[in-house]
Amino acid sequence: MKRPKSPLPPCPSTSTPPPPHHRQSFTKLITSVSTKRRNILQNPQPLPTSAAEINWKPLNISKSELYLPLTFPTGQTFRWKKTGPLQYTGPIGPHLISLKQLEDNGVGYFCHFTDDEDRARTELFDFLNMGMSLNSIWDEFRAADSRFAELALHLEGARVLRQDPLECLIQFICSSNNNIQRITKMVDFISSKGRFLGNVEEFEFYEFPSIEKLALLSEAELREAGFGYRAKYIVGTVAALQSKPGGGQEWLASLRKLDLQESVVGLSSLPGVGPKVAACIALFALDHHHAIPVDTHVWKIATRYLVPELAGTSLTPRICSRVADAFVSKYGKYAGWAQTLLFISELPSQKAMLPPSVWETDEGRSSVKTQVKSEAVQETKGIPRSKEN
Repeated sequence: MKRPKSPLPPCPSTSTPPPPHHRQSFTKLITSVSTKRRNILQNPQPLPTSAAEINWKPLNISKSELYLPLTFPTGQTFRWKKTGPLQYTGPIGPHLISLKQLEDNGVGYFCHFTDDEDRARTELFDFLNMGMSLNSIWDEFRAADSRFAELALHLEGARVLRQDPLECLIQFICSSNNNIQRITKMVDFISSKGRFLGNVEEFEFYEFPSIEKLALLSEAELREAGFGYRAKYIVGTVAALQSKPGGGQEWLASLRKLDLQESVVGLSSLPGVGPKVAACIALFALDHHHAIPVDTHVWKIATRYLVPELAGTSLTPRICSRVADAFVSKYGKYAGWAQTLLFISELPSQKAMLPPSVWETDEGRSSVKTQVKSEAVQETKGIPRSKEN
């Protein structure tokens, strides 16, 4: 998730709520589909690339559980592309999949490339974090916060994804002190070192490269590709992962079994990973649903609605911890999901569509309109709206 730069490295919440109880087995939601191979490397027939050519298969997911425009273009991942109206395409492991919001507000999917469509569907549900009931989680948020309840009326279906930890890690190292356009370019460059899966609407898609393939990238090559100082962080992180017992992929996966603070400490031992980036990875890839990536943007949200007494303070590590704890105190063990919705509500594209009633004072409404206009002008001119630590 793209966020503004903080004066000092923020800290994740030190609170560790009990394990989630809203996780459900998504295997019950999945019906068997054909295992017919659709392998573009073996089949030279052109792939369908437009919605008119695609036979969408329903996922039986309501809009209240998943709304694509509030999930994919919000900075959680930089590997999925908009390939049509309400349509997004991206790789999930070795599968290339398109998703589309259908006319009945459900979601349809299509596998452009896969060796096993049953496996692709299962891994798609895992990636979409469908083991979590968004409606049940938001019911708790609505009961705890009347403002969240009003926002939820207009922003339903904003999910937190469950990404591959390696992909998420590398993407957020690329996001350091960067803007969306440049991050996407960097992530596309690294992705291109993996196996080619196909192209849809002129976008090329690749399976994310393994740690072994990433290790073939030199700092000089990355710098030449425009990575700047991030090049040494990526090379250093890949080397550090290679040295982990059992291999880097296994080590990253093991962080899902630790508590949040232990996971953040482990991630922060990698070059280029600070506490905020670590919290992003913990939330978007490691099942730490109460992780709060605190930065200036989130701090402003918190001081406006949760801890007004902190307004005007500097964002020190201590203040950062208080902000994160305030989110957890208010929203509980899924606080990261609530923070994600509040973050989305502040994006210029969403602010402009929300009714004034969601802003609490006349002064606040005026400030919001001014900020939306300013940010929209910056976006038009290509000026980075926010920066990563």
